[in-house]
Amino acid sequence: MRIREDYRALSGAEKAAVLLLALGEEQTARVFEHMDDDEIMEISQTMANLGKVSANVVERLLVDFSENISSTNTLIGTLDSTERLLEKALGKERVNNIMEEIRGPAGRTMWEKLGNVNEEILANFLQKEYPQTVAVVMTKINPEHAARVLSILPEGFAMEVIMRMLRIETVQKEILEDVEKILRTEFMSNLARTNRRDSHELMADIFNNLERNIGNKFMEALEERSQDSAEKIRNLMFTFEDLQNLDPSGIQTLIRSADKEKLPIALKGATEEMQDLFFSNMSERAAKIMREDMAAMGPVRLKDVEEAQSSLVTTAKDLADKGEITIASGDAEDELIY
Repeated sequence: MRIREDYRALSGAEKAAVLLLALGEEQTARVFEHMDDDEIMEISQTMANLGKVSANVVERLLVDFSENISSTNTLIGTLDSTERLLEKALGKERVNNIMEEIRGPAGRTMWEKLGNVNEEILANFLQKEYPQTVAVVMTKINPEHAARVLSILPEGFAMEVIMRMLRIETVQKEILEDVEKILRTEFMSNLARTNRRDSHELMADIFNNLERNIGNKFMEALEERSQDSAEKIRNLMFTFEDLQNLDPSGIQTLIRSADKEKLPIALKGATEEMQDLFFSNMSERAAKIMREDMAAMGPVRLKDVEEAQSSLVTTAKDLADKGEITIASGDAEDELIY
């Protein structure tokens, strides 16, 4: 069995394996507790195939590790690592409150935080509150942000809020504290929890935005390393083909909202079934013009088709987020009953 003498020839996984072996069984076991199954599998396989490593290489590795760990440039802080650290010193409830505050919008005060909340999300919450409460909020946030929120609120409700704002003089400290409490307990805490995204959901969004050939390559590689993760991501992904699960009303809404230059390019590379779905939800004249435009294009690059289809998918997801269309997965349990 050959002895590894060249430190520079070690891969990252091999360095990690050597370091863990040098730490000893007890310390290594404690490190493994903080790794996921894929990481443990990779390190374990590397250990099994490591062979003999010279004392000089081990010493060099330990010195490098010691130097790197003492440098702030090599530290990586994440929400998860911060939460684990806090849990060792504080109670679970205190940690949850702190992490919700961290995960929420940026800002030192409640009103600064509200200024960084998307106006549609804020308006959706506020329209369920009393007009007087909304009026207090509107007077405390940035006027530009307040204007955008008011423009989204139902007209009658917005006018009631405006009238309350005109009558507001000095808001009592107790009322202001009550409003802040409502926002903190009912809105910010829910917003923070909503912002906690599962890693598979995040990867599904990333895969949705990859070029199709690159995405397929990554998915095939992922299936070899973690079939379970690949399946979860695939189930969470929303592709152009999934648009066929939209109901007629959803397709019509999508057609009205889609980029008029990209829609014919997207359909140019679609299946005949998908084309018929869109054409059947257009007027006869609009469908005829669309077909003529597609025929006049001639050959279209695959990359352009994929970009146009990706744009259509993004539009569909935006409409779904606003509640204007409903995206079903096609499973029996998602079937709509009329």
